[in-house]
Amino acid sequence: MLNEHYLSMLSSKDIIFDIFAYATKRRAEIGAENVFDFSLGNPSVPSPSSVQEAVSTILSQTDPVELHSYSPAGGIPFVRKAVAEDLNRRYGSHYGPENIFMTSGAAAALAHALRAVTQPGDTVLTFAPCFSEYQPYVNGAGCRLSVVPPDTDTLQINFEETEKLFTENVACVLINSPNNPSGIVYSEETITRLAALLREKSEEYGHTVYLITDEPYRDIIFEGTGSPFISNYYDHTLMCYSYSKSLSLPGERIGYVAVNPRAESAECIFSLFAQISRETGHNGAPAIWQRVAALCAGQTADLSVYEKNSSILYDALTSYGYSIVRPGGTFYMFPRSPGPDAGAFCRRAMENDLMLVPGDGFGCPGHFRIAYCVPTEMVIRSLPVFQKMIRP
Repeated sequence: MLNEHYLSMLSSKDIIFDIFAYATKRRAEIGAENVFDFSLGNPSVPSPSSVQEAVSTILSQTDPVELHSYSPAGGIPFVRKAVAEDLNRRYGSHYGPENIFMTSGAAAALAHALRAVTQPGDTVLTFAPCFSEYQPYVNGAGCRLSVVPPDTDTLQINFEETEKLFTENVACVLINSPNNPSGIVYSEETITRLAALLREKSEEYGHTVYLITDEPYRDIIFEGTGSPFISNYYDHTLMCYSYSKSLSLPGERIGYVAVNPRAESAECIFSLFAQISRETGHNGAPAIWQRVAALCAGQTADLSVYEKNSSILYDALTSYGYSIVRPGGTFYMFPRSPGPDAGAFCRRAMENDLMLVPGDGFGCPGHFRIAYCVPTEMVIRSLPVFQKMIRP
């Protein structure tokens, strides 16, 4: 008999990939130059030359048997050391290799982090707008996701609503900054206030409330935007990272969980990750790409095009009458839809071959997401369609 749980998931497929599939179909029908696809957050800039050089060096200078052997569950020791040193150099933190667990991207990092600090039946608290896949991630850990309604004026954390939903059953809080879908970066004021609240609730409930930070966009920050390193503000933090965006390597699935060395039971949490890998079948991140991460730690692709695209879109769309909280990073923008039904707006946009994602799946109805990780010339060519779409 087929698994009923996964059968039930078939009715709630990811709308982003449905829109992307439609865009692919339309490109074949009318030509790629006539389709404006802002649906999928797939990096549009090449990885830096240092990645190609690292791959070449690794393949030519590493003994093949050693290169392709199993690595320890937590990752190759020198790789974990290189990642820890990079974090400490850039953020003044105090990670050691014993705090870094290599994973197959940020999704796997979140899967480990969630399982390590929750029990089945616990509540995981997060804040809208939030990544649409958090629901299956949290459900897969046997927990319940509670989504705090958004502050649509700022898209920072809505603390008034947070207080209403924060119960003793909350085992951890999950945040994503810089944020997908909004492009907002949580301010130092927001992070400081959140850390104070977590300390207060941990004391009130008599158990540590952990903070899990989902940070694959941490290196895509625009000029003039402050970007606090969240783990430095709250001891009990598990930080999840992926090189997919910073090095433009989404298909290689390489990332890590960094456990704050001051977190409660930090050493035990790292040990738990290996057991979680056993149960989930993760069993180690790709060995070649671990080595690439070590050689390229702290480097990025040329990410400047995302800020350029953001400025073009923001200036044009606000001049047309769209209401937008200006992004501080990532390659996403989250305007209000001209009418209250963002789904209807996005369907009408599809009829004009403009592919946008409604905000309902991100916990924020009445908005839509633009993923502007596309060539700048396409952004410019799409502007007349955006202008047309704001009219009833």
